[in-house]
Amino acid sequence: MSGKINVITGGKGHVGFALVKELADRGEKIRLLLRSDSPVFDKIDCEKFMGDVCDLQSLERTFEGADTVYHVAGVVDISGKKDKQVWEVNVEGTKKVVEACKKTGVKTLVYVSSIDAIPMGEGNDELAEISHFDPDLLEGTYAKSKAVATQYVLDNADDSLKVCVVHPSTCIGPYDNNRTSSMASVIKLFSKGMFPMTFDFGSCNFIDVRDCAKVMVAAAEKGGNKECYLACGSVISLDDFIGVLADVCGKKHPKMVLRKDFIDKVIPVYEKISEVAKLPPMINEYSIRKINENFNFVNTKARNELGFEPRPLRQSLVDTVEWEKNHKN
Repeated sequence: MSGKINVITGGKGHVGFALVKELADRGEKIRLLLRSDSPVFDKIDCEKFMGDVCDLQSLERTFEGADTVYHVAGVVDISGKKDKQVWEVNVEGTKKVVEACKKTGVKTLVYVSSIDAIPMGEGNDELAEISHFDPDLLEGTYAKSKAVATQYVLDNADDSLKVCVVHPSTCIGPYDNNRTSSMASVIKLFSKGMFPMTFDFGSCNFIDVRDCAKVMVAAAEKGGNKECYLACGSVISLDDFIGVLADVCGKKHPKMVLRKDFIDKVIPVYEKISEVAKLPPMINEYSIRKINENFNFVNTKARNELGFEPRPLRQSLVDTVEWEKNHKN
């Protein structure tokens, strides 16, 4: 235990709570910036400060005396219905986080961006870290907001404030307390026999939130100033992913195959059903386009510089399914 104070924004979220658990297991001092309290922190030794990333005063109050800030809070939305909120939190909120860090003398800022801030393109070329982020090369407000915010934090790094950026790929694993992860919804439905199908198209790249948390901590401890790190696994087709998930759940590989031309036709209906049922948007027109892009991100830099060792996909799925069984709500 270092004795230094670690502040976390977005600690209730899927990635954020994994970071809380990682630091707690290390015996580190934790301070959370929360909009409201939650029973998920009842067994966590931490300080709780009520506030908002869009409120500079509450940020300064929370950051006072802290050594490291992990800025995880953000709005993830691909529906296009929360564009104003996405920009306000992801961009303007991040700017206020940087300002508060500088005003209170924070030494290290770890910003959680996304692989969505990096142009994926077509083909299967390896995709590594980039040094400049251009929102004009991206589609959708969420991706653009992460690119703008990422460039802003990098531009504001200096000798007094070390900035590291972590780009998680698609997150899986336990701790989806808020039930906001669309991939967790797929896993949960499949394990219950409510999604007995696979896909004949698309691919993805997964990272366990617990491994992502380890990358964030390693970046704070030994990452370079103004450096970005991809926290990702290996590219896998959706059909192969479903195959691993089926094996984990003790089920046969689904014979029912969802074809892209069929999905394109039913997406409008599905989106309406999801909205009424208040379910995370597992698929929409944007996500279908995204899973057909290049997901061949590589984690070589994080491995070499941070000692990153992602756990096997199968183990993440085993733990996710088990966690869902024990946390029914």
